Amino acid sequence: MNARLPDEAAYLAEFGIVLSSRVRLARNLRGLPFPDKAPAAVLADVRRRTMAAARDALPVQETLADASPLRRQILFEDHLISRNLLEDRPEAALCMNAEHTQAVMINEEDHLRIQALRPGLALREAWTDADALDDVLERQLDYAFSSALGYLTSCPTNVGTGMRASAMMHLPGLVLQNEMEPIANGLGKIGLTVRGRWGEGTAALGHMFQVSNQLTLGVAEERILADLEEIVKEIAGHERNARERLKRERTAFAEDLAARAEGLLTAARLMTTQEALERLSELRLGIALGFTKGIALAQVDRLLLDVQPAHLQAAVGRTLNGEERDAARAERLRNELGRRPARRIGKRTT
Repeated sequence: MNARLPDEAAYLAEFGIVLSSRVRLARNLRGLPFPDKAPAAVLADVRRRTMAAARDALPVQETLADASPLRRQILFEDHLISRNLLEDRPEAALCMNAEHTQAVMINEEDHLRIQALRPGLALREAWTDADALDDVLERQLDYAFSSALGYLTSCPTNVGTGMRASAMMHLPGLVLQNEMEPIANGLGKIGLTVRGRWGEGTAALGHMFQVSNQLTLGVAEERILADLEEIVKEIAGHERNARERLKRERTAFAEDLAARAEGLLTAARLMTTQEALERLSELRLGIALGFTKGIALAQVDRLLLDVQPAHLQAAVGRTLNGEERDAARAERLRNELGRRPARRIGKRTT
């Protein structure tokens, strides 16, 4: 459909289940109180020193107090800041590279939250990026570190490596086969956690789940990454199996789900964020199962971000109320997904 879109088979193989990988490192400056206990003057000093240390590696820098609520929401939807920084925090800031693949949040729960993002299953590559950025910052910043415990952090569960590694996964097969809950419960018993698309306390809208480590104390970074990678591959295998069973054993249900999603996305005049994410997830599954033709998976993945409230308003160029957003979202989806030749419906054999 679009020559600039990647090869569909290759894209599906690489990003069909695991969309992205992230590694985040929690760091604090030695001798200073953590952000929740620090006075404004200390936080301002942390911000100044960190932004100066990051300037060469992360030249795109924003003081979040100067950012509009819409801008902060866009950064949140892009997974560049946490929900905590949506609030008006005078001394919070964000530094990032031009590609938005490396960033550091300043004065969130910890003085620094270093993060690296990579597409697909690329935990080790994300760790390499985060570790390199950590080294750059540590040359100028003195971290709070204990020879017995490791890096000292605001939350006790981050003490040690201070590392949270995660993979974003699309798992509609497991959800539709009622197998996701026991898998999530089992992961909790081995030191992993499953959260929604935007992290802790968020729902798994659109069948999107973050799978991440919980243990950081007494476990080396390489071990954390190896264990998580193994589990993510195992979950992906279960998801592939669930999809195959859906297609083989519940063909009419799965085909109908994809067709209804496509019909709504290409015809609706109003659509909420939640419904858009759910229908795009079902459409994504339909593409993977071979039921939906003429729509590229990469196109759907781009829409999963474009229909978010802040991205939608930025594209329109003005603030919209709820109904206006729902109308603009539906129009965006109709325009994007409805522009292709009509498909010929052939006879089905029995």
